[in-house]
Amino acid sequence: MFGLDDFIATYSDGAGVWIVLLVAILLGLRHATDPDHIAAVTTLVAGTPQRAARRAAGLGLAWGAGHAATLFAFGLPILLLDKYLPERAQQAAETLIAFVIAYLAVRLLVRWRRGAFHVHEHEHGDFRHSHVHAHTTDSGHAHAHQARSRAGAFGIGLLHGIGGSAGVGILLVAAIETTWLSIAALALLAVFTGVSMTILSTGFGATLASRPAQASFERIAPVLGVMSLAFGVWYATAAWGFTPYPF
Repeated sequence: MFGLDDFIATYSDGAGVWIVLLVAILLGLRHATDPDHIAAVTTLVAGTPQRAARRAAGLGLAWGAGHAATLFAFGLPILLLDKYLPERAQQAAETLIAFVIAYLAVRLLVRWRRGAFHVHEHEHGDFRHSHVHAHTTDSGHAHAHQARSRAGAFGIGLLHGIGGSAGVGILLVAAIETTWLSIAALALLAVFTGVSMTILSTGFGATLASRPAQASFERIAPVLGVMSLAFGVWYATAAWGFTPYPF
């Protein structure tokens, strides 16, 4: 993103084994900050009734594991056989990613429109605090806690890993001359991509679980939804070259 991968990779030129592996770790940690990942995790976490850091971490871990799996699986042929996923297949994967981002955004907006994100105040002795709760249409104040599953997050991660957003990192790893070292670097790149996505999701969940965010989430939700929806539409057009993708 903005040449940061190339900047990090320059430190591996002519370096020893440990420096090369450290660069692979740094590339993996940076990878979660790609705009498509941020857009996906925003609506993935925000669209669940439970946005606590622990719940968000579980979703992020599943999402990151899926991403790491396909990143490694599709990276190996590049390292060993110099075989790349056809451009049309990459474009199709990126289009599906855009669709998922747009779907999560629409889902968030629909739930907001139905009043799913209003605030309850509770008292426990002398302590008063607020919770955002989703209500069903027929049960008054019965709380619906049907959060997005980790399996769904894992599937989104698998799709993200197929797309070309990690292409720069894999190509940089492929430039390593020693085969075993390039495979080890790819494995670290994949694993720490998953780690960074877990960290990103946890931080976002902790932010949304804070008292100020809980109290104003009815106003935050539509903004997140509209921004993610717009990004999804733009990302789909960028995948086919209709609009620029500067990242």
